[in-house]
Amino acid sequence: MQMGEFVNVEMSDTEGVAIMRIDRPKVNAIDRQLGEELLAAATEIEGREDIGAVVLWGGPKIFAAGADIAKFPIEGADRNPTDYVRPLIEANAKLEGLPQITVSAVNGVALGGGCELAMATDFRVCGESARFGQPEILLGIIPGAGGTQRLPRLVGITKAKELNYSGRMVKADEALAIGLVSAVHPDEEVLAGAIAMVAPYVNGPAALKHVKKAMMDGLHLSLSDALDVELVEFVASFQTDDAVTGINSFLENGPGKATFEGR
Repeated sequence: MQMGEFVNVEMSDTEGVAIMRIDRPKVNAIDRQLGEELLAAATEIEGREDIGAVVLWGGPKIFAAGADIAKFPIEGADRNPTDYVRPLIEANAKLEGLPQITVSAVNGVALGGGCELAMATDFRVCGESARFGQPEILLGIIPGAGGTQRLPRLVGITKAKELNYSGRMVKADEALAIGLVSAVHPDEEVLAGAIAMVAPYVNGPAALKHVKKAMMDGLHLSLSDALDVELVEFVASFQTDDAVTGINSFLENGPGKATFEGR
């Protein structure tokens, strides 16, 4: 179990599903320390064979309201926020690249850095009263931890421009309609809904990590180079014990009947 001042990882009641819990009162504002703890927690999860899926949750009231604006560097001539935002950038990259399947369970708001954090997981589910947004433009700045890059990849460039240019908040029903979230639940059922969504992947084949890696590594490449990445992971998937199990099961019993061991 990873324990930090603001971030901890604990196993849920569902086997193989871990909860990465953010708890920095009052609104889970993201500062350098929180970013570093997120990175440390994701790094630990990366090496945990007993964890097949991860739910990122900010608690029943709020996911994360964004950066701790009071700590922004606005004094003097060198107003460079790189050191401040770097831990969140690295944490998001680590989360995005985890071999486990991940989902953000969003109660309340996921704004600014909170929205950027949620977008780093494979999926997002939210409560009926949830709100998303990249409001940085209203401060006279822009997103710095993925808001201008992951958002267009999730909802399309035109909608992402509108949201980044205006800084407006998106309600749950619109988030579902534009593909920012996969499901909307009653507020009190968000965590349970997120766990239920990823639980089936826990007993999935070892090839899950290869299909995820192929998609994420190829996302930023030309089609030709991305197909080369796919071939590498395609070959790697054949080296798993589950490939032998799955193919033999298909030949003997038809599709969808294999029981995998995750190896």
